[in-house]
Amino acid sequence: MLHKISIISILLIITGVTAVFAQTPSAQTVAAVSADARDDRYRIGYQDVLNIQVFRHPELGIEATVNPNGMIYLFRLEEPIVAVCKTERELARDIENAYKVKYLKNPQVNVIVREQKSQAMSVIGAVEKPGKYFVSKRVHLLELIALAGGPNKESGTRVMVARTGSTSNCRMPDSVVSDDVTVLGFKMREIQEGKRMLWMQPGDIVSVLDADMVYVYGNVIKPGEVKFREPITLRQAIASSQGLKPATDKSVVRVLRQIPDSIERKELIYNLSEIDKGRGSDPYLEPNDIVAVSKDSTKAILNGVVTTFTNGLPTILSRGIPIP
Repeated sequence: MLHKISIISILLIITGVTAVFAQTPSAQTVAAVSADARDDRYRIGYQDVLNIQVFRHPELGIEATVNPNGMIYLFRLEEPIVAVCKTERELARDIENAYKVKYLKNPQVNVIVREQKSQAMSVIGAVEKPGKYFVSKRVHLLELIALAGGPNKESGTRVMVARTGSTSNCRMPDSVVSDDVTVLGFKMREIQEGKRMLWMQPGDIVSVLDADMVYVYGNVIKPGEVKFREPITLRQAIASSQGLKPATDKSVVRVLRQIPDSIERKELIYNLSEIDKGRGSDPYLEPNDIVAVSKDSTKAILNGVVTTFTNGLPTILSRGIPIP
């Protein structure tokens, strides 16, 4: 399932997102990285904190923060060095080359990213540790959910991923800049079984939804919501509502199902008597289905007569009135 929606609409679909992302720096500083960037190496982003050491020259060591222009400033160097979208090794090599020009013969530079503030991903909803996560390598959806402690006891069967675009602005040559948000839907079981492998991108918001619900109303003992984490059938939903009341019309059980991308619902009719006898399959319900169980009017009238007669029987007997 894939829909394109506006950046405002995503707040209506996934609630609880309170993190405010920093404004994107000027497009002039956005680097397009080469194809070899499609690997697992972490690429430096805006606001990352770097520890830079020069072998045998401790006086040149510095802890630098990548500024909004993607640059860092180093001792003795007149010009800033572009740091954003480079790996630690690539930046170290550029620093070595810069020092070679005037100051050092064979400099050896080591760069370590101390704080990764640019490539954040958020996990919200029914997980043990919701929050913002900074990762130093590529991770897929299952790994990110695991970092958040995994689904909690309130979780359901569905996971939504809102792809808002990279917060690091390290774009591939074929990338397209867009203000749209892409929303992708997954089933938790498919993720856990490795059937759906989504590589995460900076800025992604993962929402593990609460347990799904169907609604059972009408001639059942306990009408209302029925929560489920595993797929549920029509008979199971009715059983979860403590079963049918007397005088139920089992030949016509209606399921009202929402039409995708619409507020309208379609009506599906099932014969529960035939299903009970094994002559029809017990259909699986979908989240937010409404199950309507009707009374059999003929049976209801007969039951009413029997009830009235039964309730009046002690009075008839006490008065010695003969029963015809």
